[in-house]
Amino acid sequence: MFELGWFSTGRGEGSRNLLRLVQEQITGGSLPARIQFVFCNREQGEAEGSDQFAALVHSYGIPLVALSSHRFRRERNARSFNHVREEFDQEVLTRLADFSPNMVVLAGYMLFTAAEMCQRFNMINLHPAKPGGPVGTWQQVIWELIGQRAEEAGAQIQYATMDWDQGPVISYCTFPITGPEFDPLWGELGNRSVDELKAAHWEDLPLFQRIRAEGVKREGPLVLETIRAIADGSVDMAKVEARAFAALCLNGEIESQLRTG
Repeated sequence: MFELGWFSTGRGEGSRNLLRLVQEQITGGSLPARIQFVFCNREQGEAEGSDQFAALVHSYGIPLVALSSHRFRRERNARSFNHVREEFDQEVLTRLADFSPNMVVLAGYMLFTAAEMCQRFNMINLHPAKPGGPVGTWQQVIWELIGQRAEEAGAQIQYATMDWDQGPVISYCTFPITGPEFDPLWGELGNRSVDELKAAHWEDLPLFQRIRAEGVKREGPLVLETIRAIADGSVDMAKVEARAFAALCLNGEIESQLRTG
C-alpha cells in the first residue's frame, strides 16, 4: 500500500476538490493508496474555507493535524512568518512524528517549507503553470500569462525542494488559451496594461476567470495521475531527485478524463 501525507491550507473549493478526487479513487479501489494524515496550517474557526476543508477530512475518517501558522507567528511577535518558519516546521514535524508516508502531497499549501521539512519527507508540489512558465501563486501566474499575451497555459507537479517553484518536474499538462472560446475574451482587453485591467476588473476579468477555470479542471486529474505513476513505479524518484528524469506529459490521460466526465 502506498502511503500518502497531505498538506493543505484548505482555503477554498479547489483544495477540497483535490482531496475529494484522490480519496474517492482510493475508496473506489482504483488507486492502491491510503492517506495517512492531513496537515492544515489553519485551525477551527479561522476561515470558512478551511473549516469546510476540515469537515471533509473528518468525514473520511482521516486523521487531521492542524496548527495555525497565523497564531504561531502572532504569539511569537514575529514581524513576518519568515522569522518563525523553521520553528513552525519543527513543531509540525513533532506533531507528525508517528506518521511515515511514502510521499507527501502539497495541494493548496500556502507556506514555503524549511530545509528540515524537505529532508524529512519526500514531497510533491502542484504548481499552476507549465514547465518554464511563470512562478508564484495561481493569481500571479494568470496575470503574467495575460501580460505576456500567452497562447498556452498548464500545470505541473514538482518534487519539492528549497528552491520553491523550481524543483525537478515530475509531470505536467498544457492547454491552449487561444481559439474560438478564448479569442473574444482577449479582444475585450484592447491595449490596456495588466495594471489597468487589475484596477478595472481584478479577478472578475472574464479572461482571467476562464484561464483559471480551465486550469482547475486539469489540476485534480494531474495530481491523481502523478500519484498513480509514482505509486506503481512508473516514475523513478531517484532520477527525479537527480534531475535525470524526463517529465511525463499527461495531456492524453487528462483530456480523456475530462471528455468522459
